[in-house]
Amino acid sequence: MTAISYAVRAEHIHKSFGSNEVLRGISFTAEQGKVLSIIGASGSGKSTLLRCVNHLVVPDEGLVHIGAETLRSHKQRDGKAVSSDTRQLERVRARLGMVFQNFNLWSHRNVLQNLLEGPLHVQHRPKAEATEHALSLLAKVGLSDKKDAYPSELSGGQQQRVAIARALAMNPDVLLFDEPTSALDPEMVGEVLRVIRQLAEEGRSMILVTHEMRFAQDVSDHTLFMHNGQIEEEGPPDQLFKQPKSQRLRQFLQPTY
Repeated sequence: MTAISYAVRAEHIHKSFGSNEVLRGISFTAEQGKVLSIIGASGSGKSTLLRCVNHLVVPDEGLVHIGAETLRSHKQRDGKAVSSDTRQLERVRARLGMVFQNFNLWSHRNVLQNLLEGPLHVQHRPKAEATEHALSLLAKVGLSDKKDAYPSELSGGQQQRVAIARALAMNPDVLLFDEPTSALDPEMVGEVLRVIRQLAEEGRSMILVTHEMRFAQDVSDHTLFMHNGQIEEEGPPDQLFKQPKSQRLRQFLQPTY
């Protein structure tokens, strides 16, 4: 059997919301141990595409391969797209760590409890083992002293670092970042990007939707530029950012470069 070299592969992903066609047949591959960044203007379909990877948004058409597993969808009689195998989806989602724009921490649980929820109740790991791992992750993101704090007591940057640690607590095969710094004040962006950079240097498989252009160029192995629900251009970041072929990409990068 041939070893699978990719972490995620999407084939011909389509998604519409009513009459609004958001994704128009997108295909891409995210390699194992590499960082794939997705850039583009607001409304280009970036976040919808990322959410199609773990079927938080179920594609109308197309396949998503997560390692050896293939997520399929179909339409019900009412036209709503649903995942074809919910048990498989639960299994695959446990291997995907998702970090959202707005942290999505459980407000009624402290930091350590937020990290333990998945390992204890989804993966059924021993509490002592899960706790030791969680504490090591809080140290990794520089928040050991906040384990007993509640989300409302933390800054936005701290909350997002907790969210990253929570995703890591599940030992995911792939990390998905949906604009992880967009809800942060400018002075808090750097602390979150430092953690993401560290994860990239460790060789983690990651898909990063971001508007931080310089960071995307620096940390990515491959970049997709989306426009109007399609991939307008893709390639190594040095090529995309320094020698863009598409007029739309040149216009998009103009404020930055």
